Amino acid sequence: MKRAVTLSALACLLAATAAAPTAFADGATPDASGAPTTKAAKVRTKVVYRTAPTLLDTVPRRGTLRVCTTGDYRPFTSRDRKTEKYSGIDIDMARDLAKSLDAKPTFVPTTWASLVADLDGGRCDIAVGGVSITLPRARKLAFSEPTRTDGKTPIVRCEDKKKYRTLKDIDKPETTVVVNPGGTNEEFARDQLEKAKIKVHKDNNTIFDEIVEGRADVMMTDASETLYQAKLHPELCSVHPDKPFTFAEKAYALPRDDTRFKEYVDQFVHLATHDGTYEKYEDEWMK
Repeated sequence: MKRAVTLSALACLLAATAAAPTAFADGATPDASGAPTTKAAKVRTKVVYRTAPTLLDTVPRRGTLRVCTTGDYRPFTSRDRKTEKYSGIDIDMARDLAKSLDAKPTFVPTTWASLVADLDGGRCDIAVGGVSITLPRARKLAFSEPTRTDGKTPIVRCEDKKKYRTLKDIDKPETTVVVNPGGTNEEFARDQLEKAKIKVHKDNNTIFDEIVEGRADVMMTDASETLYQAKLHPELCSVHPDKPFTFAEKAYALPRDDTRFKEYVDQFVHLATHDGTYEKYEDEWMK
């Protein structure tokens, strides 16, 4: 009888010992594997999570929204050479975006050739002004929700409107196609034409005068620009702007890694393109 009691007591003692945490010297306690972990080790392995900085916070704190824009692509962006003031559909939108962030816009001059590098290099917070979404650009930049669809179509002297309707009509040795350097217009012309002469004109503000004066025959650019320039130059006509050669979307270019800022700009664009704001700015220039 005494032996049975002793064995029972021993079994209880062993069970209690197995359930209790093992004690280690100098105050250490075991981790999940049973190995001792000192308080100092716990401090060393503590993980601290920090939120990445975002322009959604930086812009209001700074009080300025830095906007890269070429200033040479009406009706989206135009820079007055005398006053150096900017205007255009996307300039108005940039002002609204800055205001929504309790900031003022600062316009940073750029070119079509350097726009990607300027934004990717941190010279500005956003790039606007008729910027087309392309896959090469999307490798380095993010894009907002699109503001509009567009596509490449010809603009010519009105007497030549029936002469240059297709790429085959245009791609002849006697045809001179004028392009501005570094953008999608030059890229499209060089990709599609083999026989036509391609003439690079550096000043996009005066490029359409090349066609008016007979120094070039055709420019292929976005349909929205051809309609606007035909309005400014009665000698010029847009060729089938409702059926362009390509499909493209215009949007605002943004830093690639700032997801929270992109989400905010997406929402801003979505509202502006659905509540009549963008349409109002567009009508002011196109009508």
